[in-house]
Amino acid sequence: MNHRPPGLAVERALAERGATLVLGCDEVGRGAIAGPVGVGVAVLDSTRRRIPNGLRDSKVVPEPQRVALEPRVRAWAAASAVGLAGNDEIDARGLSVALGLAGARAMAQLAALGVGFAGAVVLLDGNWDWLTPGLLATGVTVLPTVVTRIKADRDCASVAAASVIAKVHRDRLMIDRHDAHPVYGWSRNKGYASRAHYAAIDRHGPCDWHRRTWLHAESERGQGPLPGAPRP
Repeated sequence: MNHRPPGLAVERALAERGATLVLGCDEVGRGAIAGPVGVGVAVLDSTRRRIPNGLRDSKVVPEPQRVALEPRVRAWAAASAVGLAGNDEIDARGLSVALGLAGARAMAQLAALGVGFAGAVVLLDGNWDWLTPGLLATGVTVLPTVVTRIKADRDCASVAAASVIAKVHRDRLMIDRHDAHPVYGWSRNKGYASRAHYAAIDRHGPCDWHRRTWLHAESERGQGPLPGAPRP
């Protein structure tokens, strides 16, 4: 399937309407059953008009190409960061709060690099602003304006850049954890649900990196409950 490259039309329109800075933002790991959720943020450098060749939403870029693309995307952005919220935080506080925390942590990294958010606009993939509550909850007083856009990761270069950076970061984390928990196949599935992943949980039970509240009862798949998993 051919995927047209993202552009900068939306980002330029935001700048023309007064944004002092435009940042693309996207999450990864939302649907995984193990590991953290990650939020990537990429600061648009308005002086760099040429988009890295091959830049697309991370979901449509094959893994080897995505890994090769990531350093070029980081170099293209004026600054970038990835924030994480762990599976324990997802279980304890829910995905919505965890996304906000991960986003706030990414923004805090940018602030530490000297990025200022007064007058800035964050272009967020989707139709729901989970970032602002996270910033407020962590005590941020100078808030950027958050603009949500469905399919921004497909259409907007800054958001596609954030998605690639976050995806490669989270994938590497799960690959690094594979040797400690090889039975779950995280080097292949990166913590996402698959028949083999669920079968490994059936045999060995979940580990401390699994999202316990996300493990569906095996009865829904006709095989009885997961070992150690909460019942619905």
